[in-house]
Amino acid sequence: MATVLVVEDTPSQLELMNIFLQEGGYEVIRATDAKDGLEKALLYQPDAIITDVVMPGMSGFEFCRKLKRNLDTKKIPIIFCSSKNKDIDRIWGMRQGADFYLTKPFTRQQLIGAVKSVVI
Repeated sequence: MATVLVVEDTPSQLELMNIFLQEGGYEVIRATDAKDGLEKALLYQPDAIITDVVMPGMSGFEFCRKLKRNLDTKKIPIIFCSSKNKDIDRIWGMRQGADFYLTKPFTRQQLIGAVKSVVI
């Protein structure tokens, strides 16, 4: 069973993603901010990471850059899941090292499809 780390500061979004992913057969690790996400990424070495962009303390973009610069986490696929839906946001997210950019609101199929596209 693949493991997905979800980094999301909105409790309802975190719970929704957790439900969708568990129903899709994934084990879920939760983090409510990027700092917690970094610690859990290093500790658990998940098969993929889903992160919001707008979070307190450290943005998802900065979080992604830190993961991609770390030898222990640089190969973990990253999916941005954000309400920031302009082309420039997607382009910037991919330039930070993301493997997929999903916008909110999303369906269960879109979330599972994003994970399947990056987890081999």
